[in-house]
Amino acid sequence: MIIAEIAQAHDGSLGNAHAYIDALAETGVDAVKFQTHIADAESSIHEPFRIKFSKQDSTRMDYWRRMEFTLPQWKELRSHAESRGMELISSPFSNLAVDWLEEIGVRRYKIGSGEVSNLLMLEKICKTGKPIILSSGMSSWEELDRTVEFIKSYGNRLSILQCTTAYPTSPSQWGLNVISDLKERYQVPIGFSDHSGDIFACLAAAANGAEIFEFHVVFDKRMFGPDTPASITIDQTKKLVNGVEQIKEAVKNPVSKSETSSFDRLKKIFEKSLAVNRDLNSGDRIEVEILESKKPSGQGISASEFKEVLGKKLKKGLKKWDFLNWEDLE
Repeated sequence: MIIAEIAQAHDGSLGNAHAYIDALAETGVDAVKFQTHIADAESSIHEPFRIKFSKQDSTRMDYWRRMEFTLPQWKELRSHAESRGMELISSPFSNLAVDWLEEIGVRRYKIGSGEVSNLLMLEKICKTGKPIILSSGMSSWEELDRTVEFIKSYGNRLSILQCTTAYPTSPSQWGLNVISDLKERYQVPIGFSDHSGDIFACLAAAANGAEIFEFHVVFDKRMFGPDTPASITIDQTKKLVNGVEQIKEAVKNPVSKSETSSFDRLKKIFEKSLAVNRDLNSGDRIEVEILESKKPSGQGISASEFKEVLGKKLKKGLKKWDFLNWEDLE
């Protein structure tokens, strides 16, 4: 599953949110993802800015209020996404947000890294019976163990994303090794949530067995917003989707180096036979300096056997560039 995260890139504009849906519909992603923020239900005036990116929002609370959509607007966004052949997913950040997402009819829930310990909200989500995608960004093994056990006790279908909560993440922070660790530890589908700002991390994750891919998108890397440095563009998204599809096809089709029969015709064309690089007389000895290799194979002794002819005498004369065969040798 390939999920393009719009998150807050719409900057509170419903028009921008719809524009992202239309643009992403042309890229081949399976789902568009938002974040459902209801300021009064999830935050307070005491919440600090992660980074003070906004000159128009005095507090983080002001920012969340500016990011809000109404319930009818969320219904419009879901309907629009479905009409363009994509699933709408949203991460809730309050119990009220879960109520809203249930009302608009989401098919699954994505849990952000900061909500892994929010068992109050997780219980409400688990009781819906819907699949859950859990991001592991800020969690220790102990914290993940507790939450995974909690979710599994309700029987919801669970998948987990390797994620590093840094914006943007450098290659040394991707944690590709954790993909296999998560697979072994929890025996559930494992994906990769990317904040690198380029397409390479997801492609590497695909080669390392990730099954779900999530990444932030923006129209342009010069846009305003806290997640822009960690996002890719719409054009990059199309390239990423193509890359992931090709890598997954490669991974599920291992190549055997023991079976080369399919190359028989090409080997005959490209492999070479021994020839001589000068006129030679009967009785001349074969030395490495007089040998050449020429295409195709099968016209003379294989070039791989050149050491076996060294020191042998010619039975007959050869012209420059003639192929050398066993019957030419004493």
